Amino acid sequence: MAIKITGPTILRGEVEVSSSKNAILPILAGSLLSNDEVIINKVPDINDVDVILELIMDMGVKVEKKDNKLSIKCLGKINNPSYELVRQIRASFLVMGPLLAKQGIVKISLPGGCAIGTRPIDLHLKGFAALGADIQLSGGNVVAKAGELIGNHIYLDFPSVGATENIMMAATLAQGTSYIENAALEPEIVDLANFLNLMGAKITGAGSNVIKIEGVKELKGVNYTPIPDRIEAGTYMVATAATRGEVIIKNVIPEHLKAISAKLIESGTIIDEQDKQILVKGRNVVKPVYIKTLPYPGFPTDMQAQFMAYLCSAKGSSVITESVFENRFMHVPELLRMGAEIKTEGRTAIIKGIPTLTSANVKATDLRAGAALVLAGMVAEGESIINNSHHIYRGYENIINKLKNLGAHIE
Repeated sequence: MAIKITGPTILRGEVEVSSSKNAILPILAGSLLSNDEVIINKVPDINDVDVILELIMDMGVKVEKKDNKLSIKCLGKINNPSYELVRQIRASFLVMGPLLAKQGIVKISLPGGCAIGTRPIDLHLKGFAALGADIQLSGGNVVAKAGELIGNHIYLDFPSVGATENIMMAATLAQGTSYIENAALEPEIVDLANFLNLMGAKITGAGSNVIKIEGVKELKGVNYTPIPDRIEAGTYMVATAATRGEVIIKNVIPEHLKAISAKLIESGTIIDEQDKQILVKGRNVVKPVYIKTLPYPGFPTDMQAQFMAYLCSAKGSSVITESVFENRFMHVPELLRMGAEIKTEGRTAIIKGIPTLTSANVKATDLRAGAALVLAGMVAEGESIINNSHHIYRGYENIINKLKNLGAHIE
C-alpha cells in the first residue's frame, strides 16, 4: 500500500487529536486484570489496537466494539498469547504482567515491533523475578510461574516505559507493597495508573521516579477514556510549521507537549497554548536548532524523524542526537532521496538546510519515519509516493482525511 502526496502544501484549519496509542495499548492489557466488564471510550482506529484486540480475543477474552467504544470481559481462564500475534507488535508483551498476577503462570514468545533498535525485555523479567516469579527462557519463549506474587523494591537500570507498566500491573494483585524506583515518567504511565486506580488498585507516585503499589485482592470493572496522543499532536504541530501553515490542534494536553513546543518556538514558530488546544503558526524562515532525544520530560524519540524532515528547510545547520534508540535514523536515506543534505555519524545527524525538498518515490521503514516522509512530501515540489505505508496506520488514526481537511493533496 502506498500514499501519494503532491506538494508543496500550506496546511490551514483545525484538526482533532485521537486517543493516545501508547496509552491505550497498556490499558487494553490492564483490562485483563478484572473479571468484570471494562469499557474504554474513544478507541482510535489504528492497526496496533486491532492487533492487540485480536491477541486478547484469541486468548479467550470477550471483546465487543461499537463505533469507537470497547467492551472487554474475561470469561474464566485466559489462554497464553499466540506466537504469530505477539511477534507483530512489541506492546503485546504487556499482557505478561496481568496474566502472571491473575493466573500465576504465563508462557509468551519474545515480542516483535518496529526495527528501530534493541529494546530488551530484561527489565520486565527482572521486575517479575523480584516479585517472586520463577523465569525460564526456552526456544524463543518466556515462561513465568508464581504461586503468589510478593511485593518488593524494584530498581530499573533504565526508566523503561514498558517495564514500568508491566511491573506496575503485576504488582497490583501482589501480596504486600511494591516500589518501582527509577520508574519512567511518561504521561502514559500516569494514565495507566489512573485507569488501574479506578478499578480499585492502590498506586501512588505515577509520574514521579518512585511508584508505590499496594497490592489488592481483586480489581473491578471501569468505564475509562484514555488521554490524547501527544505524538500525533506533535506531528501535526511540526507539519504545520514545516508547511508554513496555521492550524488549531484540538483535544490536546499542552503540558504533555512542552518539549515539542519549546523546540518549535526556538525554530521561530508561533505557538499559542490554550486550555485543550494549541494554535500553531509557521514562519517563512526556520531557524536551526539542536535536539537531543531523552526520556520524558525530555524531547521524545518518537518526534525525532518528523523534526528532521522539518529542519531540512532551516536556514543553517541543525544537529539531532538520538540517545534513546541506536537504530533510529532509518528515514535518513529516504530524505536524501528527496534532496535533503544530512550527514550521520553514530547517533548524531547534521541537517544542512536547503531551499526546498524535491518529490521522490520513498519507503516508510517504521511508524515515525513514515510520518516524517508524509511531512516531507507535503513540503516537496511535485508528486511523492510513500511505500510501506502500513507502518503509518499503526499509530495515526484517519491521517489521510485529517490532512486532506487541512488542505493537503494526499491520497
